[in-house]
Amino acid sequence: MTGKPGPTNGLCDVSGLKIGHGTDHKVKTGVTVILPNEAAVCAVDVRGGGPGTRETDLLSPETMVEKVTAVVLAGGSVYGLAAADGVAAMLGAKGQGFSLMKMPGVPVSPIVPSAILYDLANGGDKDWGETPPYNALGRAALAAVGESAEIGAIGAGAGAKAGAYAGGLGMASFVTSDGIEVAAVAAVNSFGSPYMPGTKQFWAAPFEIGTEFGGRGIGKASSASGFPPDTKLGAPSGANTTICLVATNVTLSQAEAKRLAIMAQDGLARAIRPAHAPTDGDVVFALSTGIKDLAEPKTLSLTQLGSMAGDCLTRAIARGVYAAEETKE
Repeated sequence: MTGKPGPTNGLCDVSGLKIGHGTDHKVKTGVTVILPNEAAVCAVDVRGGGPGTRETDLLSPETMVEKVTAVVLAGGSVYGLAAADGVAAMLGAKGQGFSLMKMPGVPVSPIVPSAILYDLANGGDKDWGETPPYNALGRAALAAVGESAEIGAIGAGAGAKAGAYAGGLGMASFVTSDGIEVAAVAAVNSFGSPYMPGTKQFWAAPFEIGTEFGGRGIGKASSASGFPPDTKLGAPSGANTTICLVATNVTLSQAEAKRLAIMAQDGLARAIRPAHAPTDGDVVFALSTGIKDLAEPKTLSLTQLGSMAGDCLTRAIARGVYAAEETKE
C-alpha cells in the first residue's frame, strides 16, 4: 500500500483518538493517557517476563467487555497503576464507562486498562511517603488530552532508559492512499539497546521515513552472540519495560485486534536488541476506533494492517529515544 506519515506523525493521526501527558520532572516520572472519542475495541499482547498491568485479563476475546474507555501508560512500577484510578474517577464522574443497564444512582464503570514501567531507580526524587504522585498525574494527563502531544522525555517516558541510554516516549503514524490510518505510541524503558553497538545508529534505521529520527543511516549488524555492551547489563538499573499501543481507524473484532497487537510486537523486536527478556515487561495494546471497514479478504487485509502497525511501532520507539537524547543525556 502506498502512503506516508500523517500530519502529526503521531497517535492522533488515527481518527477518533486523543492523547495527553502528565509529567513530574522533579520525580522523573509521568503518565500518558490515550482517550478514544467513543469506547473503542481493545486487545493486548504481553511478551515480557516481568509485566505490570491492570485490567488486561478483561481484554481477552472470550470475556464480556470488548471496548475500553481509555488506556493508561505510566512510570512508577507498581505505584504507577494508581494512575488509572485517577483517570477512571474523572471519567466515571462524567458518565463515561461500561454499564450492563442504566440505573438511577448507580455509577458506570470506566474500563481503563493500563501498563507500567520501572523508573524508580533513575535518580528522581521518590521520597513521596504514602502519597505517590500517580493518581494526580493520571488526572493531569487526562485533563491535557488533545489532538497532538510532545514526544521524548515526557509522560510515561519521562524517567525511562533504553539500555544504557536515555529512553523516552515516541509516536509514529502511517496513512495509506485509500484512507487506512495506523499509529503507535511507545514508552521505551528497555533492557536492550536501541542502537547498533558502538554507534548511535538505530536498529530501526531500515524503517525510518525521511529523517524522523536523525537520518543516521543503516549500520552493520553484529553477531547475535552474547549481549551488546550498551544494554542494562552494565547499567545501574535492572528493571525494564517497553509499554506500547498501536491504533487504527479500521473496524476490528477483539480477536482481530489481538492479532494486530501480536504482529506489532515484531516492531518492538526490530527496534530493540534484545527484546522480550525475562526482566522486561513488554506490553502492546491494540485499539480500533471502528471508522473504516476491514476490506475483503479480511485475512489478507489484517496481515497488511499488522505489518503497518509493526513498522509504526519500530519507528515510534526510535523517535522516542531520539527525541529524548538532548533532554536527558
